[in-house]
Amino acid sequence: MLDNPRSPRVRGVAKLAKREGRISSGQFLLEGPQSVAEALTFRPELVVELFATPTALDRYTDIAQRAEDAGIDVEFVTEQVLDTMADTVTPQGIIAVCRQFPTSLKDILAAQPKLIAILEEVRDPGNAGTIIRAADAAGADAVILTGRSVDLYNPKVVRASTGSIFHVPVAVGVELEAVLLKVQQAGLTVLAADIKGEDLLAARVDGVLDSPTAWLFGNEARGLSDEHFALADRAITVPIYGHAESMNLATAASVCLYESAFAQRSGQ
Repeated sequence: MLDNPRSPRVRGVAKLAKREGRISSGQFLLEGPQSVAEALTFRPELVVELFATPTALDRYTDIAQRAEDAGIDVEFVTEQVLDTMADTVTPQGIIAVCRQFPTSLKDILAAQPKLIAILEEVRDPGNAGTIIRAADAAGADAVILTGRSVDLYNPKVVRASTGSIFHVPVAVGVELEAVLLKVQQAGLTVLAADIKGEDLLAARVDGVLDSPTAWLFGNEARGLSDEHFALADRAITVPIYGHAESMNLATAASVCLYESAFAQRSGQ
């Protein structure tokens, strides 16, 4: 059992909470039973190390079984060691270290996607992770994070995705202009989600959402720059019927992605 929170190995895991540690190691931190279970089920080959307190492993017997099935040893740690490793204030007793696994834009487009979410300068990790989760739920084929967006492997992004990063291909670190050009060349219509756009309901009625689509989502506070706005084929806004001043980016993105999913499936 690992019981020394100051040991080099424990400190090495803790460093993954910082971007520098993730860049230098090519690994990231996975916290909590839900995310760990998804990794063990869908991408067990990515799991480098798996740590748990004895109490937690007794509670989550399914994780112990999945780890055994994947041939992955669980290393026991004390609560104090787990607290040192974790990014969260109240970790749930289970942590994994995984290899990073971004998908290339080339591979995403080679799969002939029908629905993609592109995030440009999305800085809030909770929003980014929630959009990845929503894209997964809506059956999107991929998510693309430009180089100006938050790090995909930020612990808060990973937690907010609740395991969806292991389900949907995600490309990172690309330049928006190049992405939009290649996406359009692949036959997808780029729809910018922006307050200056046409009403989403009108777009639905006009059949705009029926074809292969790449939704473009901008910064939480500023939206898209005029330059990037002009690169989209069309702009769509989610109407607000009540008195809310605005809508959270992840909520708006979820609505947009599901509208496309509904439209594309109803036409099949």
